[in-house]
Amino acid sequence: MSSLPKCPACSSEYTYEDGAMYVCPECAHEWPKTAAEGAEDDGHEAGREFRDANGNVLEDGDSVTVIKDLKVKGSSLVVKVGTKVRNIRLVDGDHDIDCKIDGIGAMKLKSAFVKKS
Repeated sequence: MSSLPKCPACSSEYTYEDGAMYVCPECAHEWPKTAAEGAEDDGHEAGREFRDANGNVLEDGDSVTVIKDLKVKGSSLVVKVGTKVRNIRLVDGDHDIDCKIDGIGAMKLKSAFVKKS
C-alpha cells in the first residue's frame, strides 16, 4: 500500500506526488506536501480575517451589499451597485467570497467591493 495521504477533498486513495504538491487524479484537488496530515481544511487559514471595504470583519453566512458596478467576466452581465448578496462563503484566494447572485448565478467576489449589511 501507498504511504501517501488520502485526498482531503474526496478521500480518494489514488493520490500522487508532483514536485512539492500532492495531486488527486479523481477530483483534481492539489495541496502542498507541507500541509499537516489529518488537519481539518475549512476552506481558509485559521486566524485569517476577511474584511469588507469599510473594515468590518466578514464571516461565513453574512449578507453583503455590492458597492461598485462589477462586470461579469465572459458575459455582458453587470452586478449593479446595491445588489444584496446573502449567505456568503469565505475562501482563500484572490476572490475571497463565494456566493450566488439572483439572476446571475454562482460567482466569486473580492471583499474589497462589498460592505457588510
